[in-house]
Amino acid sequence: MTKVAVFGAGSWGTTFAMVLAEAGSETTLWGRRQEVVDAINRDHANADYLPGVTLPAGLRATTDPAEALDGAEFVVLAVPSQTLRANLTAWRDLIPERAVLVSLMKGIEVGTTKRMSEVIREVVGVPEERVAVVSGPNLVPEIAARQPAATVVACTDLSVAERLQAICHLPPWFRPYTNPDVIGVELGGAVKNVIALAVGVSAGMGMGDNVSAMLITRGLAEISRLGAALGADAHTFAGLAGMGDLVATCTSPLSRNRTFGENLGRGMTLAEVVAVTKQTAEGVKSCESVLELARKHDVEMPITEVVVGVVHDGMSPSEAGMLLMSRSPKPERYGV
Repeated sequence: MTKVAVFGAGSWGTTFAMVLAEAGSETTLWGRRQEVVDAINRDHANADYLPGVTLPAGLRATTDPAEALDGAEFVVLAVPSQTLRANLTAWRDLIPERAVLVSLMKGIEVGTTKRMSEVIREVVGVPEERVAVVSGPNLVPEIAARQPAATVVACTDLSVAERLQAICHLPPWFRPYTNPDVIGVELGGAVKNVIALAVGVSAGMGMGDNVSAMLITRGLAEISRLGAALGADAHTFAGLAGMGDLVATCTSPLSRNRTFGENLGRGMTLAEVVAVTKQTAEGVKSCESVLELARKHDVEMPITEVVVGVVHDGMSPSEAGMLLMSRSPKPERYGV
């Protein structure tokens, strides 16, 4: 039986731990709050993040990182992306020497513009073949309700990706696919949150599906341009970790980033939206680092620029809409 430690008892961390436990791994979930850990162990529930969901009886939880990491073959990281570096610094000496580190996080680090796998490798000092990424259209409430879903597990060493695929494959409702393109899978997961904010703002302002379709399509072009500059495989963006994740996050009412954008589009201030948002909308912080990364590589990302303007620089949603629609298009073929 494979031993897995999952760090982060929020909605996605708990749900992925549920998948691993039901698929047959010995899974321990680390949580920061004792009351959440106690409820998981006692009631097989995490009511704060997954109300109404019954967790597997074999899933254990702890607030002790050493206990969670003891003997772990896979260490799954599901903390907010901007806290990863500090958390990993505290945990790195406890991580088993041969463990594979798995990122569930979809963000770009503020200040360094590093992808989460890069932060993991830098802090823990592991080679790239010991770091994997899980991404794709993974709307948590649907997976927690055991509705059918697929995801992508990426690692530069495909044998590692296949090992991870095997322990989280849960027929008939959770199907992972492998991909060696870690860069593309991570960029797809991080930047789609920024595009979803833009789609949400437009929806909150009362704009229709034509605008949403334009933003999704143009957003995919932005992701693909940045991916090309960083060496990603273009095919990744046509798959689950690219278009699939983008469509789900931009169109679903279950999407945190789309919902955050909708509230901004309806006229709420940033502080008001933050106050009513219970879970992390990764695009809110990552949009600045995505834009900085794009500028480092001389990549045009006008939707991302506008999102940064609305979220961080006081630009009004109506002004943002005018900027996007009045921008002179370049002579790009097929409108992409």
